[in-house]
Amino acid sequence: MKIIVKEAGSRLDKAMADLTKYSRTVTNELIKDGQVTVNGNIAKAKYKVQEGDVIEFTEPVEEVLEYLPEDLSLDIVYEDDDVAVVNKPQGMVVHPSAGHTSGTLVNGLMHQIKNLSGINGVIRPGIVHRIDKDTSGLLMVAKNDLAHEKLAEQLKAKTSKRRYLAIVHGNLPSDKGMIEAPIGRNPKDRKSQAVIASGKPAVTRFEVIERFDDYTLISLELETGRTHQIRVHMAYIGHPVAGDPLYGPRKTLTPNEGQFLHAEVLGFEHPTTGEWIEFTAPAPEVFQKAIEKLRDKV
Repeated sequence: MKIIVKEAGSRLDKAMADLTKYSRTVTNELIKDGQVTVNGNIAKAKYKVQEGDVIEFTEPVEEVLEYLPEDLSLDIVYEDDDVAVVNKPQGMVVHPSAGHTSGTLVNGLMHQIKNLSGINGVIRPGIVHRIDKDTSGLLMVAKNDLAHEKLAEQLKAKTSKRRYLAIVHGNLPSDKGMIEAPIGRNPKDRKSQAVIASGKPAVTRFEVIERFDDYTLISLELETGRTHQIRVHMAYIGHPVAGDPLYGPRKTLTPNEGQFLHAEVLGFEHPTTGEWIEFTAPAPEVFQKAIEKLRDKV
């Protein structure tokens, strides 16, 4: 598709949304994927268009996703009229997408929770934030739009608490530390993220819990919420998450069914009462067994 800009000043993603049938979210994804050119050159979303600019991109194929409530016996650790907290199992995708129209957390939520916020559209009802398919642990779910907005504001303001548990390769040189390195889409592999100068600010704090011969058990807290943040940051400092199929080595802990990363603690202000509420979920059995095996070897 070819668009000729008639009025200068708008960001590229907004200009595309204004001049096409696609939403700003869709145009942003196209730009991030490097599928949009301006005057023949790949451009960023923040580029300010000029009169006469020629924007070209391949129109995305729209797939109609049919998804239904499913009884997945989700572990809902808390629920009231405004919010729910669910302990997602390892291996479960958070919301439907191409290739994942069933068996997702959203399918299960639709069965167990009747009211979910609609801010993120019909594919992601109630979903305020996500964790990777192969990461287990706690997620907040909004049951109405007002609760969703307030929970999202806390994530943006970095006032909510998200603490993770991970087994990483090697022995970290210090017991505590902070990783501050920008993360963006990997220019060499569009399916992965990387620490790059043009990335968005990302901050991860870590603390050693227990050391083993070739691995370390650590807790981590996120100050930002970039895609794959913990996995990218730990790989960046030379201590990738054990079992990580994308950023870690092939030789790792067994069974290798996904990264040993668990969202252990979640805390936030209740969107209606303002009361601080906090939840803890134990690591899954496969995670705990891996720790026991490592202890036996020491």
